[in-house]
Amino acid sequence: MFLLGDEAVAQGAIDAGISGCYAYPGTPSTEIMEYVQASKTAQEGGIIREWSANEKTAMEAALGMSYGGKRAMVCMKHVGLNVAADPFINATITGVNGGLLVVVADDPSMHSSQNEQDSRYYGKFAQIPVLEPSSQQEAYNMVRVGFELSEKYGVPVLVRLVTRISHSRAAVVPEKPDRRKELKLPQNLKQFVLLPSIAKGRYRKLLSSQHVFEEDAAESAFNQLILSENATKGVVACGLAYNYMMENFPEGDFPFHMLKLSHYPVPEQLIRAIYERSEELVVLEEGYPFLEDVLVGLPAKDKPVHGRLDGTLPRDGELNPYLVGKALGLPLEEPRGIPAVTVPRPPTFCPGCGHVDVYKALNVAMEEYGPGRVFSDIGCYTLGALPPYNAINSCVDMGASVTMAVGAADAGLVPSVAVIGDSTFTHSGMTGLLDAVNKKSPVTVIISDNDATAMTGGQIPAGLGKIEQICLGLGVEKEHVRTIIPLRKNYGENVEVMKEEIKYKGVSVIVARRECVRILADRKKKAKAGSEK
Repeated sequence: MFLLGDEAVAQGAIDAGISGCYAYPGTPSTEIMEYVQASKTAQEGGIIREWSANEKTAMEAALGMSYGGKRAMVCMKHVGLNVAADPFINATITGVNGGLLVVVADDPSMHSSQNEQDSRYYGKFAQIPVLEPSSQQEAYNMVRVGFELSEKYGVPVLVRLVTRISHSRAAVVPEKPDRRKELKLPQNLKQFVLLPSIAKGRYRKLLSSQHVFEEDAAESAFNQLILSENATKGVVACGLAYNYMMENFPEGDFPFHMLKLSHYPVPEQLIRAIYERSEELVVLEEGYPFLEDVLVGLPAKDKPVHGRLDGTLPRDGELNPYLVGKALGLPLEEPRGIPAVTVPRPPTFCPGCGHVDVYKALNVAMEEYGPGRVFSDIGCYTLGALPPYNAINSCVDMGASVTMAVGAADAGLVPSVAVIGDSTFTHSGMTGLLDAVNKKSPVTVIISDNDATAMTGGQIPAGLGKIEQICLGLGVEKEHVRTIIPLRKNYGENVEVMKEEIKYKGVSVIVARRECVRILADRKKKAKAGSEK
């Protein structure tokens, strides 16, 4: 099968006998759920595969399925793990009943993210096994091994992907599928009750398993130690970085000791073996200097360790075969860059996008107050920060537009305006709006509703058709929940509605509803194709 890394994970989970896949869309993890949703096998097998409202609810639902004795997978991008951190960390204490796999796709170089966060640190913090594939085949294989480890030790297992694994394609040889598990309650029905008296015992159990997790990693087929005769240098290549190293040595004739590391916790005996036989070490890893930090801190360290911390490799951004080759001392020519004749083009709104009409009206409505009063969020509409709109002043995390506007109003910045999308609102904006209502904050929340989670491919948002009712249910006064249609012909009317609500000394919500033009075009295209058949 010719699969993306994300698709390899999805196929691996289907073949491993999952009963549920839970996720919130976020690049570069989105294609995992999309593949499961499109799978005929998953459909016929009744695998649960609907999008969740956010990563926290997805993690908790997956834990609930595990409680029922069935295998479950939860998928998200790296910043989504921040949202899911509460149940994720606590699930390591409750333990699992059915196997539970947490798949997180990191985004080095921030292609579509706010940071370069390395999820291996979360795995270490949670004290659970972490698997990091170096290829699509390993991604497929690791899913089944991950479920086996999860059920063997009764803990969740983290699978860490990166963008170039998630979004590159390679041949994958599948294995015979496993049968799905039957419903079976935990033997100890108090296992998932984290009262302090129970949690203390569960935590001690987790701690007592650490040496076994490390022993498994030392013996794992995903970790490989190759010692070369007469070599003086040692190289530790983690996950995808191993692939980059091998691209420089396609025949496998590298002149150094090599440790491929893809199964954590860090196996100390393998690290010691390569460290003792080397005069210096080079650490190749995608993301943060996670392993390099460990090696630099080795007791009685008297050998140089090279990597991202000492400048041998860049401290930020993705690795590639050239950077890895140079770090290994190979005489490589600088790769040719983009010809000067080309001009970088910043991202722009799609022609006809409703967000454009929202910002054009909002800029006029805010003219009398001056700049710096509009807080925004994560979605297509974040492009409103760029020229020619220059309409928004923040983009921090999911839902932060509403709560930052509340805090700014508390600081005396009145009026304050928040711009948030419909999917982001139901992901993390609703609780912020409740805060605003409870405090009677003088803020206006503009929900730019395009009936889609548009930035990640147009998935159906959790609040489709329910936005006004949600706002009313949270306590916003009925006369201050206004709905507008962001079209050019409605420009004057929309400006007046915005002016009226911005002047109101309390909480107001404007729902600017217009279907995403890309989704609308796709829908019309499919309808036309259907009629022609």
